[in-house]
Amino acid sequence: MTGRPAGAKVGRDIGRYVGRFAPSPSGPLHAGSLVAALASWLDARAHQGRWLLRFDDIDGPRSVPGIERLILQQLAAAGLEPDAPPLWQSQRGPHYAQALAVLRERRLAYPCGCTHRDIDDRLAALGIAAPRGAGRIYPGICRRGLTGKPARAWRLACGSEDAPVFIDWHDRRLGAQHQDVTHAVGDFVLQRADGPWAYQLAVVVDDAEQGVTDVVRGEDLADNTARQIHLQQLLGLATPRYLHTPLVRDERGEKLSKSNGAAPLDLREPLAALRAAAVALNLTVPDSNSVTDWLPNAVGAWRQRWLQGSEWPV
Repeated sequence: MTGRPAGAKVGRDIGRYVGRFAPSPSGPLHAGSLVAALASWLDARAHQGRWLLRFDDIDGPRSVPGIERLILQQLAAAGLEPDAPPLWQSQRGPHYAQALAVLRERRLAYPCGCTHRDIDDRLAALGIAAPRGAGRIYPGICRRGLTGKPARAWRLACGSEDAPVFIDWHDRRLGAQHQDVTHAVGDFVLQRADGPWAYQLAVVVDDAEQGVTDVVRGEDLADNTARQIHLQQLLGLATPRYLHTPLVRDERGEKLSKSNGAAPLDLREPLAALRAAAVALNLTVPDSNSVTDWLPNAVGAWRQRWLQGSEWPV
């Protein structure tokens, strides 16, 4: 789909809230993970909806064997119990393959044989500085064919100079959002060179199949949303509502993450960890002496803010 969309279908017609928490099993939960988990759990409970757990383990080499059990124990210690057994993305390859087949049949996806060096050289020839890693904007080198190169990945064709893909969407905290996907991202990967499915495709397929109506997650993922909405539109899937929470940062101002050595969440005192998470969410919760008493208070505080139109300080 190219051009500015008339508007995606937002939410679902089932009349029932479904939220989810989707951690990567590359290590234990840390303080930032608990903020995202608590926010999504509170939003589900405030809406009297369901809260699901999904393990984002499609990147096999990054997954730590057995860490899912520890994550479940951490969530249970904090009183955050999912309403159904967890789903593992690594077991859902056939569903992603089916979505890719639909896009291929419609000539919206194409094989790409480019290495990072190929992309950097083309960007340099165009006078564009090439950021490292996932920040590369793919300039459509293989759209007209592989020119003898072996296929290394599948990419989604995202508009053109004459008809770029513009996505407008609303975040419940950040407000109106807009992205020119064609120029800000380019033709992004759906399946990687080494075989695993890309996060963008997997999350769209899984959210749709699980009936997710509301996505509550960290602000670092807000930039992914336009790509996901574009895929939802192309695949005829409903678009959830989105709420991106503030990030928890370390003393250097960097986002807490497993990749930069964030300390595992210490849940020997779960109530203290939950209180700290509420502070990070700018949520004032009437205090209590136990997790079982504190969580209902937190749900009430969340409902007052997010179900009655209150603003969240950015």
